[in-house]
Amino acid sequence: MNLELGVKTVEVNRKQSRVTVSGNVDPNKVLKNVKSTGKRAEFWPYIPYNLVSYPYVAQAYDKRAPAGHVKNVVQAVAAHNTTDEHITHLFSDDNPNACSIM
Repeated sequence: MNLELGVKTVEVNRKQSRVTVSGNVDPNKVLKNVKSTGKRAEFWPYIPYNLVSYPYVAQAYDKRAPAGHVKNVVQAVAAHNTTDEHITHLFSDDNPNACSIM
């Protein structure tokens, strides 16, 4: 693979069959360049779980993911009428009179 302008580092992890390219480059160009070598290539589908709002939802959780990682999926935002959202407003620090359970 020819190194493109803007590539800072290339890290190869044979155990995970992963190559990490970092720098100021277009990811699609890098992927196309890797595929031109005849190897199967795709974007890494996992991200660290601490970057995700709901890491254990069915769409994100994958038992094949490396430790501490989940699938990189679009996260759903809880609807305003969900029970969790309602409960958090019951016990608001902004309104000390909101709690009616003593």
